[in-house]
Amino acid sequence: MSEMNEYTPELFELIDDEGNKKQFEMIDAAEIEGEQYFAMIPAIEDDNYLDEDCELVILKAVEDNGEEILASIDDDEEFEKVSQFFMERISDILDDCDRDSDCECDCDDGCCCHGE
Repeated sequence: MSEMNEYTPELFELIDDEGNKKQFEMIDAAEIEGEQYFAMIPAIEDDNYLDEDCELVILKAVEDNGEEILASIDDDEEFEKVSQFFMERISDILDDCDRDSDCECDCDDGCCCHGE
């Protein structure tokens, strides 16, 4: 019997400025220039999740009273740099997934299966 590939997402309960709690799934993490950043999306809460736009949330690990917390990035330049990093990385991963699932040969760049 074949084993089922189980996926258990890493979930975080985040609290916004108004005190509202919401579950988020971490999809990526990276250290950039000595700082730790996390890319998250809202956790799937119901069967209508495919009909909704997916909001990417990028947070930074900061220390607050000796405790590490996840906080929003207030500096526009820092946010732009980090969000661009994650968007490029996610795009590369999705491109690799598309190439792997559609390709029927063992070619790399310039694949005949993709009309490149």
